[in-house]
Amino acid sequence: MPSRPPTSLRTLYRLKGVAPTVEAMFDALDHAQLDHVGAEIVMPTAPGVPALLVTGSFEKDVARWCPEVSLTTGVEVRLPVSRPAALLMLAVDDEVYALGCDQGFRFVPDRVKDHRFGLGFAARRVDPARIRDIVSHTPGGGRTDMTMIPAGASVWSLGLVEHAQIVRRLGGHLEQIPLTTSRDTPTRVCGVEGGVGLRLRLGVRSADLIADIRSVARVLRAEKPTPELEFVEHVRTVRDDHLLDRLEAALDTLLGELPDGRISAAIPADRWKDYVDARAFRARIASPAAGRVTDDFDLDYLLSRTRVQRAGSRVAALRDGTVSLYCHPRAERPDRIWSSSALRWIEAEISLDGRRFFLLDEHWYGIDQAYLNSNRAHIERLFSPSSSVDLPAWSPGETERAYNARVPDVRPGYVSFDRDQVRTELHTANGVEICDLLTPDNALVMVKRAKGSDALSHLFSQALVAVQTLRNSPEARRRFTEKVAEKRKGQPLPEGFLPSKIVFAILLRDGAPLTADTLFPFSQVTLVQTARTLASWGIRTEVAGINSMAPLPAASANRLVPA
Repeated sequence: MPSRPPTSLRTLYRLKGVAPTVEAMFDALDHAQLDHVGAEIVMPTAPGVPALLVTGSFEKDVARWCPEVSLTTGVEVRLPVSRPAALLMLAVDDEVYALGCDQGFRFVPDRVKDHRFGLGFAARRVDPARIRDIVSHTPGGGRTDMTMIPAGASVWSLGLVEHAQIVRRLGGHLEQIPLTTSRDTPTRVCGVEGGVGLRLRLGVRSADLIADIRSVARVLRAEKPTPELEFVEHVRTVRDDHLLDRLEAALDTLLGELPDGRISAAIPADRWKDYVDARAFRARIASPAAGRVTDDFDLDYLLSRTRVQRAGSRVAALRDGTVSLYCHPRAERPDRIWSSSALRWIEAEISLDGRRFFLLDEHWYGIDQAYLNSNRAHIERLFSPSSSVDLPAWSPGETERAYNARVPDVRPGYVSFDRDQVRTELHTANGVEICDLLTPDNALVMVKRAKGSDALSHLFSQALVAVQTLRNSPEARRRFTEKVAEKRKGQPLPEGFLPSKIVFAILLRDGAPLTADTLFPFSQVTLVQTARTLASWGIRTEVAGINSMAPLPAASANRLVPA
């Protein structure tokens, strides 16, 4: 019986803007890194396609922890560090690909990597019922969620009702794809992880490797995402040059203003391990000086340095500036792990022409307009012309908790359950908040003063968790019924109560009227998915705007009577 052809678990990158020639491949490399390691470069002929092989070693005379061990023990310890690196670049059918071994990926600048390559393949070929890991980013809050399930789970069980999240990595099981690893057993199940790069088993022999690369390219070219995973591509990279110029001009203006939450810190998607390993960070913006060294990434310093730059040059200052990570607090050159453009370390939200765009990892994203249009009618139906809830205006400076506590005082029949959790055997620690307000006709009202999409994502998630808890836990229903009976004398909930309507009551950050047009686009997508899920449980969804009470002059403030 012939032996199975050798394969190896590798990470494949597709490079953008690089011509399929050896000369262009060489020009695309990070030459500072090549010089740092004294790299050797050869042009192998065995693959039968234009190819470049780069090898070298990242070395240090003394490991960063040696002085600390010596100081602790009184014993001198001096051990060197050597990390080998190899990078193979291949031109296959007019596209350039790169495979790194060990530290070899560091030879390729991030700017030439196709940041959606691996993710696009995973969205088309990962079994949606056997997702093993997913990394997603919630726009507007600098929040990244990482979920790992080694045995695999359905995408619907992962809490991804927030389909407006930017998925940055997706891993799971592959089936029936003509790769070298499954050549003898077509039904063999393989694993894959897709993000910036694509990590999977590829053939080791040249002919097998090139055949595997062509199989991957064929999937991306000819197939659409799996229906259950198509939400991955609802967030699209902006490619229109005129639009990109307008976005950068708007960002430049925003960078000149005092921080208001529209710019936050973000860790580059493919550098999580470097971030965790770092013991010092050095930021340098438009200065010949060494910059500032801190224990963690300092967004405030980055923004303050950028804000003082001349208008029209701020984005360029960030792009040309650097953030360097070091493996030792002394932050000297031998300790450097990695450096990148400072622009990769911020995320920002910009509104243009009624659409909201999002900067992440130096790339601008927007929700696919066709997808937004398809949801438009659904969104507008959720905004009733005459709201079923009668909520007072929000007073200036009033906290969310204070607002919810005040509503029952001015709206008879309403009951506040803000931070009044229901605890069960399954929720003994923090409990579950069923709603912020209960209306006289027993609708659950979720209240939020929203500064961005992340706050509304939390609001929609709260509603789903509350309804699931009531549906699946008799104990939770009983305890919530008891709370209502205690607070609303003579008006208990009906036996076996389950909500028939959820109302999302929202005050926008700037006090603008809440409409389908003013709701954040990322939140529109999330809202539609939440409403569809609730409808499948027989629950109607309504969205209501809360008015903002205009500040009054000090002389008349004491005469203010809430509406």
